Amino acid sequence: MPDMPASHILGRKLDSIPFSPYHIVLIVVLGFVGFVEGYDLALSGSLLVLAKAPLHMTPSQIRWLAVAPQLIVVIGGFSAAAMSDRISRVGVMQAGVILSTLCTLLILFANSAASLIALRMITGFGLGFTISAPFPIAAELMPAQHRRTYGAIYECMLAMSFTLLPLAGGLLAHTTDGYRYVGLPGGVTLFIAPVLIFFFIPESPRWLLRRGRTQDAIDTVNLLIRRCGGRVAPMTVTDLGSNLNVAREQLPPFTALFARGQLRWTVVGILCGLCGASCYYSAAILLPKALVDQGAGVALSFGLSTLIFGASIPGKLFNGFIMEIIGRRWTITLAFVCAIPGLLMMMLAHRFGSAATTIFVVGVLVTGFTVLSCFPAVRVYISEQFPTALRGRGHFFDESAARLLAGVCLPFLLEPHTGSATIFFGTLAIIVTTGALVPVLFGRETIGNIESFTETAVAEAV
Repeated sequence: MPDMPASHILGRKLDSIPFSPYHIVLIVVLGFVGFVEGYDLALSGSLLVLAKAPLHMTPSQIRWLAVAPQLIVVIGGFSAAAMSDRISRVGVMQAGVILSTLCTLLILFANSAASLIALRMITGFGLGFTISAPFPIAAELMPAQHRRTYGAIYECMLAMSFTLLPLAGGLLAHTTDGYRYVGLPGGVTLFIAPVLIFFFIPESPRWLLRRGRTQDAIDTVNLLIRRCGGRVAPMTVTDLGSNLNVAREQLPPFTALFARGQLRWTVVGILCGLCGASCYYSAAILLPKALVDQGAGVALSFGLSTLIFGASIPGKLFNGFIMEIIGRRWTITLAFVCAIPGLLMMMLAHRFGSAATTIFVVGVLVTGFTVLSCFPAVRVYISEQFPTALRGRGHFFDESAARLLAGVCLPFLLEPHTGSATIFFGTLAIIVTTGALVPVLFGRETIGNIESFTETAVAEAV
């Protein structure tokens, strides 16, 4: 097809590579990064309970520990958004992994509330570089038909970290130095995750092509072909056709995220991420404290927190399966709609007398299986809202903007009201009800077309 842009030809070549054990390696390594960063991200929720008494934390310090690290995650995310399309995306992820795991390991030596909060804030900056990086990277390395597989497995790895964390917190709940040791599973990966990234995760061939590094792009494609068993013919520069631009392509400005033809999809991505992340951050950061404030024991609060994230593991596999059948946006809508009964059961369980615990547990399971499981579809959906030239910046920006509202503003507003089941769970029910309407009324179905569907729209807008 002589009129086809070179980036489209390169993308078709990548999509033609059959699924192989190397794709599994990509999924496992990026999933491991997700596990590590998810554990570090959610750690504040356990520290709120475990460090309160040993470090004699004041209400003001507790609030800072709940909110400040997430604010720095947002700042780190916006910083990474400004850089990720201009410098190595893998390099940005690598720097974030090293910084966040190092600071998590240093919690072992925290002996005051101020030092703990400072370490968590520095950790947050590294997390801002890393937590969103795997999806735009994988979107360009995984064939289109296998992105749902990646999305489901990656999110299950995240869910495992969220499940392990409150379990570890529960085991350490009666230990004075429990807050020091609860971060060890994330901290010790400082010696593992960066090595795996260096050896197994290549840079995106599409990104290299747009940076004018044509031969590097071809070499990376051929490297992927060899690692995947050599079942398709190698690629050469001449295969890219007559529309190849060997010069470095001028990146569209950051404002292209808000230009005509792109603004709507940028906003839709933010809103979908916001509604799902609101429930995640409330569960990860505030749920253990909320349950204690509402009368549950410390061990029980950690147990229920483990249960809600444990239920999200099969939920994420289910959503990863159906997102290619009913589409990304309908999967997101279904997850939000089905979460409403679960949140209402958690809100009203105390009114059911002897059956209150059973009603609450059912609500926990429903919520975990639905809204906390929406992210395989949400993150793939966000990545597919942007063309290659904007994907790194766009994905980071959307997730950071959603995190600012869901992980900073919402916990800041809800933390004083965690003792009220009506306010705490009722607020989340209103958010997911609103979120269920966004993809249906304002979204579009992307179906994996990260080149032909979005490239033209942004080219016209810019």
